[in-house]
Amino acid sequence: MMPWGHAAFGYTLYSLGHRVWTRAPPSAQAVLALLFGTQLPDLVDKPLSWGLHLFPQGYSVAHSVFVAIPVGLLVLALGVYKNRVALGAAFALGYWSHLVGDILMAMMEHQRSPFDRVLWPVVTLPPYGHEVSLFDRAFHIIGTFFHSLSTEKQLLILGIYLAPYFLVFLLWVVDGAPVVAELKRAVVGR
Repeated sequence: MMPWGHAAFGYTLYSLGHRVWTRAPPSAQAVLALLFGTQLPDLVDKPLSWGLHLFPQGYSVAHSVFVAIPVGLLVLALGVYKNRVALGAAFALGYWSHLVGDILMAMMEHQRSPFDRVLWPVVTLPPYGHEVSLFDRAFHIIGTFFHSLSTEKQLLILGIYLAPYFLVFLLWVVDGAPVVAELKRAVVGR
């Protein structure tokens, strides 16, 4: 799943859950905590693998349920202690939604063991078939996406790809555009 996919998936889960729980849209601070949580596993593991070559794949320490669950619970407990429950919950949900998103993508790709990517160190994925650098891997992912749009069915593919993001964008607008609205108020308020 691409970074924006993790962000959209996590935002949808958090926004809808927050609305059911509180009947209010999420705050800007909670959205920022959530977005950080949705990106954290890749911000840690991809450089460790692709850049520093410490792990054979980009799924290791930060993608592990053995790390993610305690870290999420610790941040949640800290949020309760500091009377910032929404921030702790947003981070934990964002972090955990990243792992769920990776498992769902592996299932959709019909991978033999979709849970393997979140079971480090019990399961270590085999190394990539070739040497991978951080920039090579990023350009390969982006190139593959743009190549998929160069087919005769590119508008259909683009529509199918963008439809869920459009729906998340609408949800964000209905929520009052958290973060952007606060930045606008801060700038205009001066």
